[in-house]
Amino acid sequence: MDRFQNILLVGCGNMAGAMLTGWLAGGIPASRFTVVDPHRSEVPDGVTLLRTLPEGRFDAIMLGVKPQGLDDVATVLAPLAGRETVLFSILAGVEFDSLSARFPDAGAIVRIMPNLAAAIGKSPIALDARGLDEIGRSAVTAMMAHLGTPEWLADETLFDAVTALAGCGPAFVYRFIDSLAAGAVALGLDEGQSQRLALAMVEGAAQLAASSEFSPGELADKVASPGGSTRAGMNVLDQDKALAQIVAAAMAASRDRNAEMAAEARKG
Repeated sequence: MDRFQNILLVGCGNMAGAMLTGWLAGGIPASRFTVVDPHRSEVPDGVTLLRTLPEGRFDAIMLGVKPQGLDDVATVLAPLAGRETVLFSILAGVEFDSLSARFPDAGAIVRIMPNLAAAIGKSPIALDARGLDEIGRSAVTAMMAHLGTPEWLADETLFDAVTALAGCGPAFVYRFIDSLAAGAVALGLDEGQSQRLALAMVEGAAQLAASSEFSPGELADKVASPGGSTRAGMNVLDQDKALAQIVAAAMAASRDRNAEMAAEARKG
């Protein structure tokens, strides 16, 4: 039987809401979910919405508040997180030690790093756990598979890098799509048509890359024939590794901010 029959979501903003949508779309019954969020006006049919924390036992409790709001909920929430409960955390930068200090009685703690594509079952899902046996890990993997592709990390220290890639990465991709469309407008295309073409192109390219035997770098070189128009554009991106350097700098900034938030949570 599925281990997680009774799931409490504490905070249900953009990310937690996307995960809830993905779980429901994946076939998990809405009746299993209780949402506590004073700012949420409605939830999907069948999901229980509360303004204050309930009493009772939950198989899983997911922290969906902002990292800065952890201390505000931890004191009142900790009594609900007993030995029979697995605590899920999607709080960027909040480490196991910080979570364990606030929820000392939780049976296990799982850190999760998804992105908003969880709503359509297409998110990478980085995972790490404390206090979870193999049966528990399998149960978590099965639950997260509704949201995309679960990946267990070898070490918690990798979360900062994964956050920069899988968590922050979609925003970088959206910015690049927007820049592609803006570039097309500058070349004379209509703005709406440019947006549609850019989105369709990126969707197709991503699906092809996901199904190809070649790496994205190899695919780029296959598209860019010597002396052709694609190669002329690629030469601009590749000159002095311009694109690679700006992406690396963006990811490093995101990683460093994640580490700063971890330090702030430790001070708690």
